[in-house]
Amino acid sequence: MPRSIGIAHIVRRDDGTSTGVWGVHVLKSAFQPIFAFDRGKLSVVAFEGLIRPFRDGEPWAPGAFFSSIDPADRLHVETLTRTLHLLNAAAFLPADRQVFVNFNPALFVERAVAETALREMRLVLHEAGIDPQRIVCEVTEQRSGSQDAFFDFIRTLKADGFRIAVDDYGAEDSDMLRIRELQPDIVKFDARWIARLMESGPGLALLTTMVRAFEEQSIRTVFEGIEDAGQIELAERAGTSMIQGYALARPQIVPADFTLYDSSPLVAAGPTPQERRRDEKPSLPGVASRRPVRSFGRRAAL
Repeated sequence: MPRSIGIAHIVRRDDGTSTGVWGVHVLKSAFQPIFAFDRGKLSVVAFEGLIRPFRDGEPWAPGAFFSSIDPADRLHVETLTRTLHLLNAAAFLPADRQVFVNFNPALFVERAVAETALREMRLVLHEAGIDPQRIVCEVTEQRSGSQDAFFDFIRTLKADGFRIAVDDYGAEDSDMLRIRELQPDIVKFDARWIARLMESGPGLALLTTMVRAFEEQSIRTVFEGIEDAGQIELAERAGTSMIQGYALARPQIVPADFTLYDSSPLVAAGPTPQERRRDEKPSLPGVASRRPVRSFGRRAAL
């Protein structure tokens, strides 16, 4: 079987990690858990792969790293980052959790690019021993260089068992068009947009209506950028399927023990019936609760 372009830039370490090398940069995988509401608790159902670049041993901002890449090399670098995440996911993540990896539609300028990207995915998954059904292909907000090529690629991914997620959804016309065109399995709501809507009752009502509309189409939803316990409570009230953010867990660079998330489930931030009866006034949307929530074996007031 031919060797993947991404694997050609991978270094396997004695500790089981895979790191990428691109010029003077060393690339490492970090994974951030994605939680689902489950009978009053939050359990980890997936992890998102995030790149962490280093230069001369010092961390670089991912945005600065990607901005430094020559346009001619961007497809290769994106392939490398996905390869890195998949190999590290196979080595460190629980085998029953989904893995979110990113695709930039702007790189799909012709059908040959889509065919190459699909071949690379298949090669890496074969190398890592990962079932395609574990993989969620997260489509960022950029427009495709060739819509036909990109849509063909998405259709093939679906036929091969991959799931599709639309990232940074913000209810604009372009976002609604992406939903209609891609027919995703999952929609991830933009963090800044949902934070603004959570500041008012009408905003929260709009979020609730949109979540319900997606669920009726069998599309699951993720609220990103959850930063405090109050937002956890409001996300649960809005009915979203999943949440992700620093209030729950920060990304961890491999090697790390990601099974810790299984042994210490979080308690959802919503008030208990006893607390509801005790409180004289309902909590206001956007105001963080000061209840302690469980954070992987320790108590932390958010």
